[in-house]
Amino acid sequence: MSRTKIYEGKAKIIYATEDSEIVIADFKDDATAFNALKRGTIDGKGKINCQISQVLFQYLEQCGIATHLIDCPSLNQMRVKKVKILPLEVVVRNIAAGSLCQQTGLPLGTVLAQPLVEFYYKNDALGDPLLTHDRLLLLKLATSEQIDQLQELAKKCDRALCEFFSNCNLTLVDFKLEFGTDSNGQLLLADEISPDTCRLWDNLESDPQNRVMDKDRFRQDLGKVENAYEQVLERVLAQSNFRSK
Repeated sequence: MSRTKIYEGKAKIIYATEDSEIVIADFKDDATAFNALKRGTIDGKGKINCQISQVLFQYLEQCGIATHLIDCPSLNQMRVKKVKILPLEVVVRNIAAGSLCQQTGLPLGTVLAQPLVEFYYKNDALGDPLLTHDRLLLLKLATSEQIDQLQELAKKCDRALCEFFSNCNLTLVDFKLEFGTDSNGQLLLADEISPDTCRLWDNLESDPQNRVMDKDRFRQDLGKVENAYEQVLERVLAQSNFRSK
């Protein structure tokens, strides 16, 4: 069926449906890093990330976290509630990696005493800057009430996802969340949760390169990107099936 495209981003195309409150998210195989300065393709990524996201959204719904997920009509398509995305990336860090190491000097792999919740402005032209609470209010990117709610939801997601991934023999190093509001103003977890948006380390590997199971393999030219994504999907599906028994 031909659909009307209403938006195309780096990782997904959004299509309208006959219901104005529902859209279809088509997951792409395109891969980008460093604010799209690096581009490529990861074969099968769209289908893999869509399936992983479906399982994790369903799991988080069971944990009391409202998401935009409705269902998945195909392996690379997700039917979701239409939301107005907040122009924020909510990042939760459990272990020092990536920009946290670059900006603070913390050694890679430093376990944080408690999860760190950060807010980044989704603006490629500005380089997605890290924002303080007061800057969020200054730019009117979120209300004070929404900021508090986002922090609590992020921490709740972190607790749930750390447990889930631990049962998959994966360590959730850090991850990015996006939220949006529906037509009733309800805040919903949106976008995706996948190796594109999470740093995941294999608990069965001690080698610092071989343990990487996420988009860092693409960012750092570590190779075997597709294989890492496929392994994450296999473990996530296995854990989901185990939980459903």
